[in-house]
Amino acid sequence: MAYKITIADIARELNTTPATVSRALSNHPGISDKTKKSVHETASQLNYKRNRIASSLRSGKSHLIGVIIPSAEINFFGSVVHGIESVANTQGYNVLLYQSNESREYEEKGLESFLSARVDGILVSIAKDTIDYSHLKEIKARGIPIVFFDRANDDLGIDSVVIDDYKGAFMATEHLITKGYRRIAHISGPQHLKNFYDRLRGYMGALQANKIKADPSLIYHGNVSIQSGKEGVQHFWARPEPPDAIFATEDFTALGAISELKERKIKIPEEVGIIGFANELFGEHITPRLSTVDQQTIQMGKSALNLLVDLIEKKEMTGHRQQKIVLEPLLICRDSTEKQKK
Repeated sequence: MAYKITIADIARELNTTPATVSRALSNHPGISDKTKKSVHETASQLNYKRNRIASSLRSGKSHLIGVIIPSAEINFFGSVVHGIESVANTQGYNVLLYQSNESREYEEKGLESFLSARVDGILVSIAKDTIDYSHLKEIKARGIPIVFFDRANDDLGIDSVVIDDYKGAFMATEHLITKGYRRIAHISGPQHLKNFYDRLRGYMGALQANKIKADPSLIYHGNVSIQSGKEGVQHFWARPEPPDAIFATEDFTALGAISELKERKIKIPEEVGIIGFANELFGEHITPRLSTVDQQTIQMGKSALNLLVDLIEKKEMTGHRQQKIVLEPLLICRDSTEKQKK
């Protein structure tokens, strides 16, 4: 049987104590960066493999982070997870990923799985079917560090990292106005989720700021899907005066709207302009290329993980003041809104 390198071997090699080596491997703040670097380099040279189970038993920490995303099919969430993992790795945490499939039931099962795995903290983007938040309240009540990202509920007193959805929607709608569109419709998302509610508010705010009267018949309440985009177009074109532009609450809804407009032989952007929200990868590869709002996904993931690690390291959550990080949206202008102002 091959000899297994231990912390004591690294300590002998560096002429230091096993306790110092252990703390350095755990990135303890009391150990200098020079010592940490030396220990990590020597550990790598000796091919040291850390016994995470033993380490967890000693520290009372699993070094696991649970992450619940609504859908793995949406690149947006994959990009956020990439940001989460990039920071988790440097902080010594591994990530457990669970997909809720936009279902509250699966969301709750994911939380139960994380509790069984004894994760140190949990990151959650709320499923669109979640209206009852008791399962999330219970996690907070048990003192388990939890942070929302993208889809949050401020009323639960849980830290969050979000984009400025109101500002992003305002920018998207105003972009259509500057391009010469005037009868602008909106296909919204579930209004019990704050991000979609704020995007509707941003759309209304931009119309008002530009002295365009809002028309209730130009708002279609969708459910965040390609089908929702198609149904929105069907709804608008069943009326005497259809819109000359559509702001879709996210890119898959915009994709559905584009598909339905093409079936109806309606030219984009000449007859109807389209803008989405999220900057999904497919947006720049479809025809016409989709204008959208970028949500700084990598930064969102990094910020959410850093917030969570802060909570984990504090351990004592009593008296903790709720933190909310709001990122700036970025307007991405492409072909689908390139109608020239008359």
